[in-house]
Amino acid sequence: MPLAPGGIHGVALYSPASPWHPQYPSPSELLRMPPCCHCLCLLQGRLLPAPPTGLAPGSDHLGCTSLLSLAEACPQRPLRLELREMSWTQARQMFEGEMASLEALRSTGRVRAPRPLKLIDLPGGGAAFVMEHLKMRSLSSQASVLGDQVADLHLYNQRLGEKLKETASAVGQPAEPQHVTKFGFHTGTCCGFIPQVNEWQDDWATFFTRHRLQAQLDLIEKEYGDREARELWAQLQLQVPQLFCGLDIVPALLHGDLWSGNVAEDDVGPVVYDPASFYGHAEFELAIALMFGGFPRPFFTAYHRKIPKAPGFDQRLLLYQLFNYLNHWNHFGPAYRGPSLATMRKLLK
Repeated sequence: MPLAPGGIHGVALYSPASPWHPQYPSPSELLRMPPCCHCLCLLQGRLLPAPPTGLAPGSDHLGCTSLLSLAEACPQRPLRLELREMSWTQARQMFEGEMASLEALRSTGRVRAPRPLKLIDLPGGGAAFVMEHLKMRSLSSQASVLGDQVADLHLYNQRLGEKLKETASAVGQPAEPQHVTKFGFHTGTCCGFIPQVNEWQDDWATFFTRHRLQAQLDLIEKEYGDREARELWAQLQLQVPQLFCGLDIVPALLHGDLWSGNVAEDDVGPVVYDPASFYGHAEFELAIALMFGGFPRPFFTAYHRKIPKAPGFDQRLLLYQLFNYLNHWNHFGPAYRGPSLATMRKLLK
């Protein structure tokens, strides 16, 4: 999903083992400089003797995201850092949610994600988020491995609960990671630039209807006052609970925005990034994974070997895709009105 507009940055390398060239700003000065003042000065992990010439400012621009890669190098092991800076007033809220999401995902040991390092309040407003920089490429050969890993991620909390029951009567057992019994997350997150409420709920249908679908439709009502969307939702919200009848949904830790633009691979294996995590229904994750280009088929084959489709899967998938269409309507405008309304009509048939 897109992020709120920010400055455009290049790439810089800081090496305490090498002198800082006088033509470079110091790392602290670099953070204070206005957008587009940064040049590209990273070449094969080493500090160049002087800033290169002939490089257009902002040539590393990626969508609406400002990317500034910093590297602190030492003779033993280079460490590359990526810094994302945004002047948006709610940037800290968004980055706090992303940092908490990365920490939660990494704590399971089931998927790889960049290591979050620090949040910085910028002098002129907005915030910056420093994290580990990984040299990634598009997901291809590692799709099946990622499918296995995401399934393990979704099963992680369930298996914690099963293990807790087995050891409930044991004395002197080491502390285990906390098993989660409700749907939500301990902090708010953002999907794109839209803040998401993650207040804990006992019931998944209630959480999803209230904090995902209704929240998006409230924004559409405020911006567009769309009568047809309002009328279709009035009918559909009464039917949502029926789609979950007979299901025992165990809260699963989700990436939360697992589309093809938020996954990659490197020489080690698959990587996920830009999460908006919460504990929810595992099937929710697969909706956007099938949209907007989708994942390679081996991802789904591997995933469903571990988590087979439950009865009613296809209908619920439509419901979860509806959320993503509504979210895109709110981000990109009426081009997504048609898909949103068409999906609601399909669900009402």
